Amino acid sequence: MESEARPEPQSTADLSDSSDGEGITAARVLQEIENAWLNEKFAPEILPHQSDFVDCMLQQISHMEDNMQKLKKTDLRFTVHKMEIDRIRFVIASYLRTRLEKIEQFAISILSDEAKRPPDEGYLTPGELKFAKEYVANIETLFTSIALQYMPRQFQAFDTKQLMLKPNLLAHVFLRVNRDVKGIALPGTNEIIDLDAGTQHILPYQPIASLLKEGAVRLI
Repeated sequence: MESEARPEPQSTADLSDSSDGEGITAARVLQEIENAWLNEKFAPEILPHQSDFVDCMLQQISHMEDNMQKLKKTDLRFTVHKMEIDRIRFVIASYLRTRLEKIEQFAISILSDEAKRPPDEGYLTPGELKFAKEYVANIETLFTSIALQYMPRQFQAFDTKQLMLKPNLLAHVFLRVNRDVKGIALPGTNEIIDLDAGTQHILPYQPIASLLKEGAVRLI
């Protein structure tokens, strides 16, 4: 008697999307999320969100979990795919948590910068924007309440901008170059350098910020 064939859970290498004429695998999406996670983790400022990749991978996780239900828990494939799902969840959770921590730290500055961008070029997701606004509103309510209760009348006026913190864009970062870049001017010096693809450097963040957002470099 032939053994019953069991379907293989879909892994991160099995997803494809030909909506743009070219296939994009789930493995490629995961790589993009991991790059976004490390970039966000090491960049001093908040970066443009990568919610499309996150949503795509969450859907892939759901599909993998559905397929895993067709396997026995004693099957080695079940264990392997569970470990893979746990790893993906960790990366996504850390990426989103890092962004929220930056919003909490630089909320006023982030909202100020976000207001200057066209709606379709915003760095925050709608949920993050709502969170940032509510966070600042709660701070205003708290400090206004404290001022009215404990401060002399002449000091009761409260300006939110007094609490504005800005990220240190001159902080040094460790980066890998994805493609050749010419003519990078280093702040505070007269030095201009070229970055060759595949090389690694420690540089101030400010002159490579736009390169990071364009994908010419990535942080490590």
